[in-house]
Amino acid sequence: MIRSKPYMIGLTGGIASGKSNLSNALRQAGAVVIDADKISHELTMVDGAALPALREAFGEAVFRHGALDRVALGNLVFSDRAQLDKLNALMYPLILAEMERQIDDNADQAVLILDVPLLYEAGWDSLCDEVWCVWAPKVVQVRRLIKRNGLSLRQALDRIKSQMPTRKKARRATHVINTTGTRQESARKALILWRDALRRAQRD
Repeated sequence: MIRSKPYMIGLTGGIASGKSNLSNALRQAGAVVIDADKISHELTMVDGAALPALREAFGEAVFRHGALDRVALGNLVFSDRAQLDKLNALMYPLILAEMERQIDDNADQAVLILDVPLLYEAGWDSLCDEVWCVWAPKVVQVRRLIKRNGLSLRQALDRIKSQMPTRKKARRATHVINTTGTRQESARKALILWRDALRRAQRD
């Protein structure tokens, strides 16, 4: 049987779970990765397509010198669930449209990886043939967030709380990748899964 579309793998996990390391390793190995966070960033850059709607929804308080003030927006939405829901309702359709465009552009690939932190929250796991959940204990997530983003303990916990608990994502996933080892060990686990998926997709 010849597949009519790529085999779709969703790569998800909690914030600061080590997902970016795996995504980078997969790209370096030749995988095509569609990155929802990168799309979101591009949509919210200066002159980005999402800025008019963000300005209308949240006002000038989240802008500085005409550019989106990501820190101000983060402080607002991660401390107020209603504001976060409003942001997601605004951004999800724009991100999904660009993801679908990139999927179409890569329709000749045997396997595509959708790197989406909020895969389950957005309901985009329905696009996937299988899902990999990147997992690390909450204490590790908190430590990484404080070190990487310069957040306070409360800010780190607010960001983790804003997402579906990783244990719930792990229960729904096809595979769980524990990233408490070294970066190289974690990447190796993802590469083994990718090569197996590639073999299976190419046989179909």
